[in-house]
Amino acid sequence: MGAPGFTASASDKTTVTLDHAGGGVLPAATCLWLLAGEQVGRVAFRADGEILVLPVNYVLDGDAIAFRTATGSKLAAALEEDAVGFEVDGHDPVARAGWSVLINGRAVAVTDRQTLARLEKTGLAPWADRIEHPHWVRILPESMTGRVVAHS
Repeated sequence: MGAPGFTASASDKTTVTLDHAGGGVLPAATCLWLLAGEQVGRVAFRADGEILVLPVNYVLDGDAIAFRTATGSKLAAALEEDAVGFEVDGHDPVARAGWSVLINGRAVAVTDRQTLARLEKTGLAPWADRIEHPHWVRILPESMTGRVVAHS
């Protein structure tokens, strides 16, 4: 359903700039507010010549996305500081409305003790808990876009 209290109504089109397809363009502050109100997003990255899109639960760390991971493809992307995408969305099927926020940036492995301590204090625990997820990854945004679609 999206962030608490967020609604996308037909009246929103008078206060939001419209893109070429008639969707509303969300300002950065609204994108960050929406990201802060969610817990699960999708990280997209290249691994072994393919594009992978995987769900992760996350926390917002300033304007960066932070999540825990095990050793594997997400950590490998972070160690190489690869370009990644991160997407979160919400929708209301009754109102025929929804929103999406997309961040493009670089994945980096967190190794700084101070940053690690700050992230540990968030209490974020991976939902996929059959194996340990001892590593933290941050997505440092290079661009952030948000769209809202509302049925008139």
